[in-house]
Amino acid sequence: MATATTAPNITDPSLYLEGIPHERFAEMRNTPGIVWHPYNDGGFWAVTRHADTKTVSKNTATFSSAVGHTNLWDLEADALEARRSLIDTDSPDHTRLRRLIARAFTPKNIRRWEDTVREITVDVLEEFMEKGSGDFVAEVAAPIPIRVILTMLGVPVKDAGYLVELSNYLVEGTGETQSLPADAFGNTTELRLLPFNSPASHALFEYGEALGEQRRNEPQDDLVTTLVQAEAEDGDRLSGSEYRNLFHLLIFAGNETTRTALSHGAMALADHPDQWARVLADPELIDSATEEVLRWSTPVLHMRRTTTEETELAGTKIGAGEKVVMWYASANRDESEFENPFKFDVGREHNPHFSFGGGGAHLCLGAFLARLEIIVLLQEMAKRGLSLNRTGEPVRAPSNFVHGVLSVDMEVAK
Repeated sequence: MATATTAPNITDPSLYLEGIPHERFAEMRNTPGIVWHPYNDGGFWAVTRHADTKTVSKNTATFSSAVGHTNLWDLEADALEARRSLIDTDSPDHTRLRRLIARAFTPKNIRRWEDTVREITVDVLEEFMEKGSGDFVAEVAAPIPIRVILTMLGVPVKDAGYLVELSNYLVEGTGETQSLPADAFGNTTELRLLPFNSPASHALFEYGEALGEQRRNEPQDDLVTTLVQAEAEDGDRLSGSEYRNLFHLLIFAGNETTRTALSHGAMALADHPDQWARVLADPELIDSATEEVLRWSTPVLHMRRTTTEETELAGTKIGAGEKVVMWYASANRDESEFENPFKFDVGREHNPHFSFGGGGAHLCLGAFLARLEIIVLLQEMAKRGLSLNRTGEPVRAPSNFVHGVLSVDMEVAK
């Protein structure tokens, strides 16, 4: 390892209870080269600038997702295989998996769900307006994405609360402590073999496997049927473990990350009423406002890669087999890329944010769906002239991975 400046601590989950520690990230962005961050018994290279994040994202041959997966911590070989999902693969495995499932997530195929997204959004929004106030996360930001992804997957809506509960436990698994015992939900698997080290993953696996088996026997017009029937021209299909890990990923990413974006977006619009007034005066700004919500919220704070060979980044030599962590939370506030990055600007024209990864092979499959959900919410709020006031401070998730909001009290502005 080359000699490097040591980074200020950015991994302590409790730091994020007060929001993203932007001053620490700014210090690292302003330090020449790539800074080294101690972690557990080793450490990682902290990539905090926009240009460097883009470089790492696009060079999957040198910066691997598969070698050590995308967690900050290291995993044993058997855990790597047991927990491997789409985001923890490189080509050719990644290309193969993506080819099998990508058709379900094309803009054309997602667009056919727009009426469903709108019906759910209108139902949730009007109920909140009728109450006049409440926890925006519980009343709006959580119900919309979970009901949408469950409808798309073919999961009964009556199970939404259970799957939200499981997702919350997964986020808890990114913090320092968990409230669940290891055998919760009937789990008998070692936690180190489960995503997020959580028995909630066991419950999600079981649920996904049961639903998949139902759809093999009784196909429906839904995503689970598409996944269990997915077949390439050469007859290739998803294995059992590939299906269950993908179902797990879809429930978590399709629920948690969009919920985070909607929560932060609502807070930003309430805290910057002049910006929401611009949207109300000109609904054409909804598309750019959506991109600004995504930049501002940065639902996933970081992703790890592992070097497959000795390389150099921003003038810093990095050895083979070393951890390199892209901090999207920092790249999305990089002064060299964004004009006035700490200003929430619904009309921002240059906005190449990293809210769906850094681009390249690992661009998030659900990017179009997440955008659609935010756009529809803003459209329906604008139609109703609905403005929000924040009446309490947000309760944030103690996580260095998900920029989560557990609750925030808001009211309909009079």
